Amino acid sequence: MEIILKQDVKNLGYKDDLIKVKNGYGLNFIIPRGFGILATDQMKKVRLENIKQKAYKEQKIEKSANELCELLKNISVRVMAKAGDQGKIFGSVTTLQLADAIKKLGYEVDRKNITINDEPIKNLGKYTANVRLHKNIAVDVNFEVVEE
Repeated sequence: MEIILKQDVKNLGYKDDLIKVKNGYGLNFIIPRGFGILATDQMKKVRLENIKQKAYKEQKIEKSANELCELLKNISVRVMAKAGDQGKIFGSVTTLQLADAIKKLGYEVDRKNITINDEPIKNLGKYTANVRLHKNIAVDVNFEVVEE
């Protein structure tokens, strides 16, 4: 029996995959739980069209991520933090603060996609963070922590 998956299923496949399973497994488990649908000729055509559209959208997203990557390589980000006499920060610099500083420069980056390499940052100085823009595209952004 051929089934088209409607969502990712662990140890079976990913969304829009065409898989072969035994009849009982397909009819009693996959289809009733909404994990997949029966692969008729018409549904196979719909699947191919979905894959084509998904590839086109993915290509546009990847192109914009590459453009943003080139822009982020050349920027200098300054993160403001309250600090004591010897340059020790009250608290630490987080990805949220870094995302806000990048946003002030006009670039939209989700804080969940930022990884600070020298974590936790408790002193003033220059640091590097890795920003993931797409599943295949990441860029290292240099930033400086300065006193308010």
